[in-house]
Amino acid sequence: MAEPIKITDDNFETEVLKSDIPIVIDFWAEWCRPCLIMAPVLEDLATDFEGKIKIGKINVDNSPRLASQYQIRGIPTLLFFDKGQVIDQVVGVVPKDYLTGKINQFIGQ
Repeated sequence: MAEPIKITDDNFETEVLKSDIPIVIDFWAEWCRPCLIMAPVLEDLATDFEGKIKIGKINVDNSPRLASQYQIRGIPTLLFFDKGQVIDQVVGVVPKDYLTGKINQFIGQ
């Protein structure tokens, strides 16, 4: 069973910008109720798409520089990265089916 990857300032370049497969990053915080609602959905997606994409999580309280750099205004925010570039984003709580469709588009299925 795949797990979302904890992304920090220290591993962001390696895990996200230099990733050899697409990655979806969840900008979240422990105090954010909607973020807690999305957590099990993202865990499921990490397993469902294992080997095709990575799911990462950035705690905005621990990595404010990254949140600022990517102009995160509300959480949860999901950024879709491919080859180090943001190609899509989703803000707020959304159903798993919606994200599955987005990810399938994202990876070209």
